[in-house]
Amino acid sequence: MNFDFSEDQKLLQQTVRDYLTEKSPLSLCREVLESNAPYAPDLWQGAAELGWLGTAIDERYGGAGFGYLELVLIAEEIGRALAPIPFSSTLYGPAEAIRLAGSDDQKSRYLAKIAAGELIAALAFSEAAGQNDVESATTTLQGGKVTGTKLPVIDGGAADTALVAARSDAGLSLALVDLTGEGVTREPLESIDPSRPLARLSFDDAPAELLGGEGEGAALASNVLDRAAALMAFEQLGSATRVLELTREFVMDRYAFGRPIASFQAIKHRLADLWCEIELARSNCYWAAWALANDDSELALAACSARISATKALDLATVEMIQLYGGVGYTWEYDCHLFYRRSRLLGAALGGTSAWRDRLVGRVDARAAA
Repeated sequence: MNFDFSEDQKLLQQTVRDYLTEKSPLSLCREVLESNAPYAPDLWQGAAELGWLGTAIDERYGGAGFGYLELVLIAEEIGRALAPIPFSSTLYGPAEAIRLAGSDDQKSRYLAKIAAGELIAALAFSEAAGQNDVESATTTLQGGKVTGTKLPVIDGGAADTALVAARSDAGLSLALVDLTGEGVTREPLESIDPSRPLARLSFDDAPAELLGGEGEGAALASNVLDRAAALMAFEQLGSATRVLELTREFVMDRYAFGRPIASFQAIKHRLADLWCEIELARSNCYWAAWALANDDSELALAACSARISATKALDLATVEMIQLYGGVGYTWEYDCHLFYRRSRLLGAALGGTSAWRDRLVGRVDARAAA
């Protein structure tokens, strides 16, 4: 079995990297972080024009009609560049839910706009920090209207539509809510990574559009979270790889006692350990990408493994980066904190690693008992 990508896919990845190197240097992430802008609109439009937003969307709905293997490579480059755009918020959750459970009319209306960059979406499952357990949702869906509060919602301030988990008489359901319509209040929240701002969304009888069958939201939400975890793992992998490269370059040029600190064995060991952690994550990510592309049942385990290992790798990479940069690693002027911020944001975005470990153990036990 060959888990490597094809030459055409690698060419696509290089093309995306070249574009982001030119259009999205780390200074762009810093610019958005230091301003009140919710994202970089020119970069978002460029991603739409290049077809990135429609990579896994069928051509009949305005997409490019490629697939998940191409999408994960783009996600990796988005993470590598720390691109300040609502790419993950729109594509990893809401777009996947619409693809899985939307009617033809919903797919035509929503997916076409997403692919064209005309609609930004947000995943609104969480009702507390670090939690995405939809089973504990208290938001209600009655008579086609949603009431409740969701927080923190990444890119919730910029989004046009939210995918909301709410409880109806039939059970947990998923619904699409127009955030520009009536009954919706948005409140910005402090974020550790202001380049990907957070918001509190409050709904007071806000009109909602049911996605899939009423009361069937639990299974759909679980599937959506697995897919989002696999895709986000590649974004984390891209960031971790870039951190290792930048750290290696820095220690090669940083001198102590008259020699580059990269020549010290202790530094070599730390970088070697970090490389191993990243490659372990890469292996798990490739497994998840294969399962996602083939719609295989292995995704239930692969998504958990990719999520856990990629989060761990990026966390370790950013901590090592700051420490090996020395005193300057803690300063605002250097870019270490940009990666650290993104690491913490992505690590909590779909629920923390402990929740995904529990998810993994539960699924392994269930498989063994079957």
